This record gives sequence, C-alpha cells and structure tokens, in this order.
Amino acid sequence: MSEQPPYLRIADELRQRIAEHVWEPGDRLPSRAQIGQECGVGENVVRRAQELLISQGVLEGRAGSGTYVAEPRERVRVVRSSAREQPSGSPFRQDMKALRLQSDWESRTDAKVPAPAEIATRLGIAEGEPCVRTTYEFLADGKPVQLSTSWEPYAVTGGTLVVLPEGGPHAGAGVVNRMAAIGVTISHAVEQPEPRHASAEEASLLGIQKAALVTHIRRTYYSDEGRPVETADIVVPAAHCEIVYEIPISR
Repeated sequence: MSEQPPYLRIADELRQRIAEHVWEPGDRLPSRAQIGQECGVGENVVRRAQELLISQGVLEGRAGSGTYVAEPRERVRVVRSSAREQPSGSPFRQDMKALRLQSDWESRTDAKVPAPAEIATRLGIAEGEPCVRTTYEFLADGKPVQLSTSWEPYAVTGGTLVVLPEGGPHAGAGVVNRMAAIGVTISHAVEQPEPRHASAEEASLLGIQKAALVTHIRRTYYSDEGRPVETADIVVPAAHCEIVYEIPISR
C-alpha cells in the first residue's frame, strides 16, 4: 500500500486543527515556513496543502495578506447529466429549485462573431466562420456561481426564431429544446472538465480570490447526425460549488 503524499497529510493536519478550534473562522494561519517547520516538511508541501483546502472552501487566500480560515459556507450543488434538459425549463433552474435557491442569469449575445481557432475546431467549422456567441453569469440567491461562454454556428440557427438564445419565443429554453424547435435533434453531449486557476476577469465576476481554483468544463452538443451544434466553456468556482455527474442507466 502506497504512503499518503506529504501534502495530503499536511492538509489533514490543518483540517484537524480547524475542527479542534485551534484556529477559528477568520483567523490567519501561521506562515508556510512556520507550519513547515512544525510539521517537518518544506514550504512547497504546505503550499499544496493550503491550495487543496482553499479549493474545498476550508481556507481562503487573501492576496498580500496571507491564508485565513474561511467562514463556513454551503457549497452549491451543480448537477451535470444528459437527462437534465427538460421541456419545462433550464437544468440550472431545476438544480437551484431543488436547493431552494432563487435562480437567475445575466447574458449578452453577439451575432456573427468570427470563430477563434479552438472554437472552430470544436464546432467542425473553418476558423473565422460566423458564430453566435453568448456569455452567461449564473446566479443563486443573487450570488454568481457559474460562468459560461456559448458558441453556435450561425449556419445552423441564422434566420430562425432561435438565433438569439435569450431572445424570441424560445428564450432561455436551453440548447436541446431550442434546437428541437428548428428540427435539430441533439443526440449527446461531450464534457471535458479540468481544474485550473481563475483568470483575473473570472475571479472578479465570481467574487473569488485571484488565481483561485475553478473547474473549467468544455462542453459540446452534437446532433443525431454527428454535427457539433454548440460548444461552451463553463467555469465553476471549486470552493463554492460541487459538481455532480448523474449517469442514466439504460435497461
């Protein structure tokens, strides 16, 4: 049996001290050098342990000030599942309703935006082809919990009633339902989640510390003909949200 990595051992030690009220919410932790000396490890090990606890919402990093014990905060549960899009409305609204939180979102749509190289590759179109780009800020009880930038090929929705995701008779209905309204059947979605640090703009929008850990999800919807019809970059703050995947089982 392999030995536990040192940074996980230190994370457990720090977590235990908080549980035993050695440090209370709002308290500033000793320096990494001091913690490392007490625990017999280097500062880099302490840094990794603290980054892990920051991502879990146990600690809070403050630029130029140090690391503090975070105030207790319930993480918002964000469910990812192919079964979440329903005719009655958006999956996000369903999730927030289940948590008894008020859901809302702010959006901005720009039409005929040239597709950057990466987006073009994901959509299977030529770089520079026009797309409809929509940026979203999702809110739970008025607080931002998720960002998303969606791209749809203009060749798919141009000239239809669903060309604007948040406008017209199908506004806010979600990709699956909107595409169905113009005869495009979504067969599946592919999601690629990965952890990274927030950009300065993302941190500002989400109300988190600069370079805090986020989960970046690259999602692409495909039609039943195998054509990508929408791709999005979804950013979720790790300290404030937990991502849960529901996997439908066919019998």
